[in-house]
Amino acid sequence: MPVTLHELAKAAGCSVSTVSRALNNSAHSVNDVTRERILALANELGYHPNMTARGLKMDRTFTIGLVVYNIASPFTPVLVRGIQEYLRQRDYFSIIISTDWDSDLESEAVHQLLSRSIDGVIFVETWRDESNKTLDLANKPYVYVYRLFDGEYPNSVIVDDVHGARLAVEHLAKLGHRRIAFINGPHGWAASKERLAGYQDVLTQYEIPQNPSLIEEGTWEVQSGYQAAKKFLVMTERPTAIFAANDLMALGAIYAIQDAGLNVPNDIAVVGYDDREIASISNPTITTVCPPSYEMGQLAAQLILDRLENQDEIKDPIRVQSRLIIRESCGAEQGKPPLEHFSHTIPPESLIHRWRGKTSHE
Repeated sequence: MPVTLHELAKAAGCSVSTVSRALNNSAHSVNDVTRERILALANELGYHPNMTARGLKMDRTFTIGLVVYNIASPFTPVLVRGIQEYLRQRDYFSIIISTDWDSDLESEAVHQLLSRSIDGVIFVETWRDESNKTLDLANKPYVYVYRLFDGEYPNSVIVDDVHGARLAVEHLAKLGHRRIAFINGPHGWAASKERLAGYQDVLTQYEIPQNPSLIEEGTWEVQSGYQAAKKFLVMTERPTAIFAANDLMALGAIYAIQDAGLNVPNDIAVVGYDDREIASISNPTITTVCPPSYEMGQLAAQLILDRLENQDEIKDPIRVQSRLIIRESCGAEQGKPPLEHFSHTIPPESLIHRWRGKTSHE
């Protein structure tokens, strides 16, 4: 039989209200020693709150809908994991619906989630459209996370792409490069606009002349990076470094440089953006800008729960800063990953050890 709240209170030697406040992290005073003792005892006894009763009392289902535009995106699994882990620690459940870039499916997804009485919605990569009006009419809070393709909105967690581009280009400038080419993403994308701004900011800061012939537009794909780099290579005075607005185009640039019989980074340094898995296994490995996807998921989950408590409060966008991962392609280091850098896409080490232990006994 599951342990009840009254049984937990009796075991803890506290009132039911004190135990309830400790478990729910209430703003009402419960001293830290008592709170920690109650939480440890709840874990030891296997106490789990009755979510149905709790939901009826608070008029909530403790369920958050996640509307994901592109489930195949390499950033989505890590970001969603951050969301789910934060929600799970607070006894919330999530429902994920992938809309595959289809705005009609997104609208349908929102209606499906509302029919299941979700408490709020997190949009993972999106354009703002009619779905939001539907949620407004239903009086359901929603937040946005990661990339907003048509700008920025309140109640969102987004990457500071200007800062990220500055990290990449300033790194090259500090290495002594003065002819730094840029392969940007498609025109019209907010990310393209911001990464171009970051690139130009650093050129201005280091008094490097702005040269439009050193900027090419790509499509985010490998082939576009290859074609852009080929244009740079036939210049009378070719660039000594290339910053690509994502890792796939950086990889294409590396292929073009190598096909021309040149070496990366000795002849031309290359820096990418996004820290995709390919960046750590290519030859050479790619120096790149790493957005904090997992942390952004955690922030988005925190924001939606905050909005549940203060639904009418409008918050400015939370702009999260990336960091630079230095590898071989820039010539500054021999590709060793930083010690604190780890993947959120593999099982925890403790689980791997457990699997190995089972395998060794079979």
